[in-house]
Amino acid sequence: MTTSAPLRAGWFGDFGGQFVPELLMPPLHELEEAYATIAASPAFKEELAGLMTDYVGRPTSLYRCRTLSKELGINLWLKREDLAHTGAHKINNTLGQALLTKHMGKTVLMAETGAGQHGVATATAAAMLGLECLVFMGATDVVRQAHNVRRMELLGATVHPVQSGTQTLKDAINAALRYWIAEQATTHYCIGSVVGPHPFPIIVRDFQRCIGDEMRAQFRAKIGRLPDYVVACCGGGSNAMGTFYPYIEDEGVQLVGVEAAGTGDPGCYHSATLTQGTNGVLHGTRTKLLQTEDGQILPSHSVAPGLDYPGVGPEHAWLQASGRARYECVNDVQALAAFHTLCRAEGIIPALESSHALAWVLENSASLPKGCHVAVTLSGRGDKDLGIIQEIQETQRKQA
Repeated sequence: MTTSAPLRAGWFGDFGGQFVPELLMPPLHELEEAYATIAASPAFKEELAGLMTDYVGRPTSLYRCRTLSKELGINLWLKREDLAHTGAHKINNTLGQALLTKHMGKTVLMAETGAGQHGVATATAAAMLGLECLVFMGATDVVRQAHNVRRMELLGATVHPVQSGTQTLKDAINAALRYWIAEQATTHYCIGSVVGPHPFPIIVRDFQRCIGDEMRAQFRAKIGRLPDYVVACCGGGSNAMGTFYPYIEDEGVQLVGVEAAGTGDPGCYHSATLTQGTNGVLHGTRTKLLQTEDGQILPSHSVAPGLDYPGVGPEHAWLQASGRARYECVNDVQALAAFHTLCRAEGIIPALESSHALAWVLENSASLPKGCHVAVTLSGRGDKDLGIIQEIQETQRKQA
């Protein structure tokens, strides 16, 4: 099976492309050219590799859960992206794009963020490389992720709360795209996931594939072969794509993406675009979306802010259509239960996003082959979510 390369530039089967206003085509063409020349040069690769080692702290560890492996009857491994600098996988991509921005001669790194992790990672990379940083964030997410907003400001970034729409990630992306049209001469738009028009899905995937590349080498060193299952949460899909990509040709490895099912009640808002969405265009790319029959984007929801997006990367839509990866759903209650389980069983506080992937394993472990090896990408640490956890616990106490 040869499914790892687009069948035509910027496309993954029927998904991808550049559905943008004419004014956005010049910076997209400029970026495509810069990525093909600057980022492909040995000097750029050497500089980025050095920063990944000395600044980010790569490779991150691959940890076998001692307690849960024994309880579940499988070998449960965690790829510890929570141990990377800034506490999430987001730094892999932002550092790559920030370095590219510097080499392109631009002075401003602009981003949007939902959970705040991408905003913190962008602000971090900008500070380290001497770039100005602007971050657009839905006003609702500014409140939910106040701790990360403070971190961005400490790192020198200017945070712009977006008041339109549902005041979440979708609206922040719209605002960022409008800003980029006006300031494209000096500004690079550092998209945080494998979404948006070509060449962003490829650029973000390539900067995140270090997750899967390291995991492959670590499994060969620890058990002498590849894992049986590779599992990752999937909102926009950057950590899942970076994890899956190096395994696409290994058909003996089952790839499982886990989406957010919201409350799980019929008719509830959720973020399960691949399992419950339909084909359409959002933010410059053709992919699977949550939309009405006449193409209006539906509100999305997840207890994990980073999964709260009504679209998904086009390469994930293609992996699903080709049958190479499968995508499952986990609801808020199941994710919260997995969050607490990992805290108490292994002494690790996971991000609520990652808790969705872990929950799928916990819910399905009885049906997995005894003794199989299951790898879960722990995309980030859960410190940022403690306010959400506290709010839920207080609500539950009042209702008891």
